[in-house]
Amino acid sequence: MAGARGGPVVRRLAVLLLSLLLVPVACTGGGSGDGDGGPASAAARDVPGTIVVASGRDVTGTNGIRRQLIDAWNLREQRAGSLFRARLVELPGSADEQRSQLLGALQSRSADYDVVNLDVTWVPEFAAAGLIRELPEDLVDRDVIPSVAGTARWDGTVYAAPFNSDVGLLYYRRDYLDRADVERPDPRDGLTWEQLRDLVDDLDARLDRRAYSKGWTTQLAAYEGRTVNAVEAFASAVEDFALVDEDGRYTGTVEDLTAGIAELRRRTEPAYTLQDAARSDEAESLNDFTEGRTAFLRHWPYVYPALFRTFTEEQLGVAPLPGRAVLGGQNLGVADASPRPGKAADLIRFLTGRQSERCLLEAGFAATRTSAYEDDERCTAVTAAPSGSATGEGADPVPRDKGGRPLYAATVLQEALRDAVHRPRTPLYGAFTQTLITRLGPLVGDDRSDDEEPEVLAERLDEALRKALPG
Repeated sequence: MAGARGGPVVRRLAVLLLSLLLVPVACTGGGSGDGDGGPASAAARDVPGTIVVASGRDVTGTNGIRRQLIDAWNLREQRAGSLFRARLVELPGSADEQRSQLLGALQSRSADYDVVNLDVTWVPEFAAAGLIRELPEDLVDRDVIPSVAGTARWDGTVYAAPFNSDVGLLYYRRDYLDRADVERPDPRDGLTWEQLRDLVDDLDARLDRRAYSKGWTTQLAAYEGRTVNAVEAFASAVEDFALVDEDGRYTGTVEDLTAGIAELRRRTEPAYTLQDAARSDEAESLNDFTEGRTAFLRHWPYVYPALFRTFTEEQLGVAPLPGRAVLGGQNLGVADASPRPGKAADLIRFLTGRQSERCLLEAGFAATRTSAYEDDERCTAVTAAPSGSATGEGADPVPRDKGGRPLYAATVLQEALRDAVHRPRTPLYGAFTQTLITRLGPLVGDDRSDDEEPEVLAERLDEALRKALPG
């Protein structure tokens, strides 16, 4: 059937998915590594001076930029006559599964991890539980983008240095807008949600429906993607929106939740939203966009390089997300049980330094430092080609500026990071996100119902959040 998920896919899509190595999680970059986390870390500890880094999967490929940066640190140590070496251990599974593995390993001390790569939402939980150590304040200096720097601290103390960031962006099909004779959105100015809806109306009226189905798609399945979309809608509807205070205690109101729920309902109306969005994660929504079923896609920066394996600059554009966008990313912390905390912190200093952040940006990650977007210094810490050819699939297709950065980095991406909003920062984040995912099911899931008033849903959500996040 025309426009149905699972129809014929161009060969380039296989290359896209292979190069991304996508896993169905929200805003988790991960890192490529040496196994399943347990045996690999034990084997690494048998080597004197080994610093074991536990991380998820690296979306920049099999020999991804994170591994290359660790190799560069090892080479530096070797040249200095040091016996210390770092080794990357990959944790399998989704973000929730990785969090559970890390919590269990650090609490039981069953795995000898020195450095752990944490999703930014996990930092308060791991810090409050005493599973990661305090870090030197100067690891988060004034060069770190302020919104990103805010993810490093808990209770006023630095516990995890920002490694790579993430933020919601709007990808769009330039060729669809041209074909329908619709004025293109200007990435420099961005769009309001009302303007996006107007564009979708024009596309629906003018485009051939053999492939195209609905205007936009996002990640609304019952996982962290639903939470991200909800927080973006809530923060767009309510100025200075916050659900918790600086201590992680619940401060939400029914009034604010009502406004947020109404905005989320508007954003996910069936008239504008691809039906499969209700069951989509990152990989599935990306697949729908690549197949041409939709013209607009809410996604993360890491798909930018891979999308240009399928599309040209004439076909693909990227703009700020309408309204507020959620901040994602990963931070590096030192495990409390590490016998080498000083050397582990030294490794973190290298991996999050100015040169490393520039390398991460050129490879496709969202860098955490302003200098990566504005300085002329190129990535010299590693010698591999940029992300576009990291998997050996040919020449780098990524549009770049004269400094080698992805073309949108210094404008769209940097500004989006500066304006991004945090999800609630609380040691009980797991309880918060599970509550939100469950309670918003009738609003965005397959069993969506528009009969109940937003205030009724807000009252139920408020009651559930008060139980999940005691005040």
